[in-house]
Amino acid sequence: MSGEIVNLRLARKRRDRALKEQEAAQNRHLHGETKAERERKRLLADQAAQRLDAHRLDPRQGEAAASDD
Repeated sequence: MSGEIVNLRLARKRRDRALKEQEAAQNRHLHGETKAERERKRLLADQAAQRLDAHRLDPRQGEAAASDD
């Protein structure tokens, strides 16, 4: 039985790290967003809010106009 001597504790740690990295990669794929994607989403939301505000019929701001009724 001439084989390479393996430290079982280190082998287990390597295996566990590889499994955790694989799970983390799956979670990043399922739930993660890159910084560019988050920034793009924020810019689109800001543009939509500005477009909505620009098309108001009443020039006064939303809550002040609604409380006059």
